[in-house]
Amino acid sequence: MNAATAGGPAGPVRPRTGGPRRGRSVAGTRLWVAVVFLLPAFVLLGALVVYPIGFSVYRSLFDASGDGFVGLGNYGELFTDERIRIALKNNVIWVVVAPTVTTALGLIFAVLTERVRWGTAFKLVVFMPMAISMLAAGIIFRLVYDQDPERGVANAVWVGVHDTFAEPSPYPGAKPRPNAGLTASGGAYTTDKPVRAGDPAHLPLVAVQPGDLGEARPATAARPEPGRVTGTVWLDFTRGGGGTPDIVDRSEKGLPGLTVEAVKDGRTVASTTTGPDGRFSLPAAQADGALLRLPAANFAAAYNGVNWLGPALVTPAIIGAYIWMWAGFAMVLIAAGLAGMPRELLEAARVDGANEWQVFRRVTVPLLAPVLIVVLVTLMINVLKIFDLVYIIAPGSSLKDANVLALQLFQSSFGTDVDQGIGSAIAVFLLLLVLPVMYVNLRRLRKERGR
Repeated sequence: MNAATAGGPAGPVRPRTGGPRRGRSVAGTRLWVAVVFLLPAFVLLGALVVYPIGFSVYRSLFDASGDGFVGLGNYGELFTDERIRIALKNNVIWVVVAPTVTTALGLIFAVLTERVRWGTAFKLVVFMPMAISMLAAGIIFRLVYDQDPERGVANAVWVGVHDTFAEPSPYPGAKPRPNAGLTASGGAYTTDKPVRAGDPAHLPLVAVQPGDLGEARPATAARPEPGRVTGTVWLDFTRGGGGTPDIVDRSEKGLPGLTVEAVKDGRTVASTTTGPDGRFSLPAAQADGALLRLPAANFAAAYNGVNWLGPALVTPAIIGAYIWMWAGFAMVLIAAGLAGMPRELLEAARVDGANEWQVFRRVTVPLLAPVLIVVLVTLMINVLKIFDLVYIIAPGSSLKDANVLALQLFQSSFGTDVDQGIGSAIAVFLLLLVLPVMYVNLRRLRKERGR
């Protein structure tokens, strides 16, 4: 019988020493069990990540055939080939502009919609483009940026604003009938002979679009008027044939709203506008013996908007499509950070006399800095590999000017001039560009965990 059994004082209990039993990890799991569960993940990681990276680095050291070793020659060509240099320049524009503008818009949307009743509905509408694939968004914006104002929304709006402040020409593309006694000069048309009072001038035109006639009335031949120089400008064309050239027929339309000038010695001495039936009248005191001129403003081509997908604007236009898609993503993340912000700090700032702009700039933005960095870094990584929007939106004539590294990688590897050595070098270069951004992001995450 021991002391504990006899009712005496129990002896000291010895602590259990030693680590986990042999063959077990700290978590109490057998090592081979952990290996079995992790092995598929490691196999997939090696097959889908490690091997492609390693093979790309290896392939980038060889020429297009894959047999000739060129060392770092492919990497040197990245900075000498004109197409790749344009792509690199565009990538710099993308990285600087797109994430910054998208994050700024997301911040503005998140802050401004916080206090309004319909803020949730607005956020839903802004976030909806995230549900659209890049392919669909590219097709949408290819139509939005169409040059024809009848199809392209951007140019329809732009032309509408332009025509509000600048009067369009009444008859774009119209011209005189051949041998009608009118000579072209700088887009304007001038009579070959001076006009006289009592001898009406006939100025026949053709190539007038039916839609430009509007409410034009049947043309009326001008009659002599005392002390006036008269004339008629009309569409000398009869639908279905018939009619006599240079003669005003009843079935032909007058051209209203057309400016007619009397010119002497290169100087305009009188001016008027044709009436609904195409007739006009000028004072004989100034116009008698002058040449009649139809100014070029009557026939200037209609304003057709901006060539959004031309060489100069194609990259900003595509960046605009990207911002439309990703502003909702930035807004949702920033709104989540804004919801977790301590409200007492904002109220304290307002109590201390700060206005809303000061509260936003000195309190809200500093407190949201971690979230803003996350959004900015995520978008920077995203735009470094942008491909599909550029490939779909940019037309063939501007694809070279809109080129980016990911698109050039595709063209070099699988395009007409296949050179997988160059394509692999571009892929490795893109990886090297992404690594610093990823390092900054991981370092920031570690700091956040350490707090």
